[in-house]
Amino acid sequence: MLKMVFRDVIEVARKCWPPHAGEVKSAMALSSQTVAAARDAARILLNGRPVEIDGQPTHLTLLDFIRNSGLTGAKEGCAEGECGACAVLLVRDTKHGTAYQPVNSCLVPLPAAIGQEVITVEALAESGELSAVQAAMAAMGGSQCGYCTPGFVVSMFAEHHRRENRPADVEMLGGNLCRCTGYRPIRDALLSLSEPGPGELKARLGRPAPAFTPLTYADGEARFTRPCSLAECLEIAADSDVTFVAGNTDLGVVANLRDQRLPHQVSLEGVPELREFRDGADGIEIGAGLTLTELGERLDGLAIFREWLLLFASPLIRNRATLGGNLATASPIGDSAPLLLALDAAVSIVSRDGERVIPLAEFFTGYRRTRLARGEIIRSIKIPKPLPFVKFYKAAKRRMDDISTVAAGIACETDGAGRIMRMRLAFGGVAAVPLRVRAAEEALEGTFAGEIDRDRAKAALRRALDPISDHRGSAAYRLALAQSLIDKFFIESRAEAA
Repeated sequence: MLKMVFRDVIEVARKCWPPHAGEVKSAMALSSQTVAAARDAARILLNGRPVEIDGQPTHLTLLDFIRNSGLTGAKEGCAEGECGACAVLLVRDTKHGTAYQPVNSCLVPLPAAIGQEVITVEALAESGELSAVQAAMAAMGGSQCGYCTPGFVVSMFAEHHRRENRPADVEMLGGNLCRCTGYRPIRDALLSLSEPGPGELKARLGRPAPAFTPLTYADGEARFTRPCSLAECLEIAADSDVTFVAGNTDLGVVANLRDQRLPHQVSLEGVPELREFRDGADGIEIGAGLTLTELGERLDGLAIFREWLLLFASPLIRNRATLGGNLATASPIGDSAPLLLALDAAVSIVSRDGERVIPLAEFFTGYRRTRLARGEIIRSIKIPKPLPFVKFYKAAKRRMDDISTVAAGIACETDGAGRIMRMRLAFGGVAAVPLRVRAAEEALEGTFAGEIDRDRAKAALRRALDPISDHRGSAAYRLALAQSLIDKFFIESRAEAA
């Protein structure tokens, strides 16, 4: 029965194409010949065919555009990137070569897709035959109401076609939510897959992904600009009406849920200077425009960053969100600041007047406010070496893919006798800004972190922190939780040292 449903969906999708469009397989085969044409005008490559977007509003999402085009497999569930029902694939360059990356199309501004390749669930069945992922989902009973199924299939398809030679990772489905099936048959369907068979979609990974090119798209007075050099970006930054966007995973939510309309969006995706990465003897420098997924690939050898990124957001969000964007939004519950504060990170800020580097501890000036002046952007984040012993903690309603109630980064350096020489205690969710509690750090430095020393640090926390009460937790709960994390850190540090 489910197989028949999949075939019905595919047939409906075929009918949405213009007359004589041909099979999806044939359309995908045209990709390498039509990429250049899509770049030269306001077009996107949608399932292998260039599609004009001229005349569409700049605030329109990629999801709304593809659904308006008749491709209704992707759904709007939450409009804020939490459910994955809207997932589509982008063709991207990665550390391992060309890959399919699933993203939340509800958070992608349509102009950001110009010149890029987008693949929806309707294109995954080649020549009328279900893809291996769709067949496995049908055979294993991985769909009930079916609302979330296309999003799951898209994420599973990307995981099935990863170029790394390793088993499927079920955590890559962490951004897809299902209320009906219970996940077990979906998991079984993914784990049942062998190597993907031949076909145009597999062959597509043997060709380069489309590069970002300069772009200006206008709809009346609203504009969307994509510069492709830092110099061009800084020239644009002088415009007072400019709003910079990277992954749009924060601003996209505001636009969807509050109808925010921005006069001039400037995408940072195509600026190579914001995507640089250096890991040297003296420190790590992370380009502010690197996505969290790319950051994870580059820092894969460091356990603390692997653990942190798994808790940071879903894979669908990590494929778009950037570290610079997370800091620039200055959210008091952002997941990057506590760990970076504990690591004594600094931010490099650039403008037409030059570059300045300030400690992250001095970057946040108030709720959703930073020291970024008009015409400035974050270029990179700098972390000094050697790295201390450090832990990241996140307390939330769900372990994965949730907003923090309290987050903490705690770092410690000791001498040969175990005495604390340097301590860093950084928290999010307990004040208007992410912050370090220096009085609590000083209460522990020079001690062996006995119970009395920890009590003094906790007292300093109680004096310094000013949490609020909301539906995620009361102020008293947040304050108690922050104090308990000090004990948790030292219990774990001693266990690891034993």
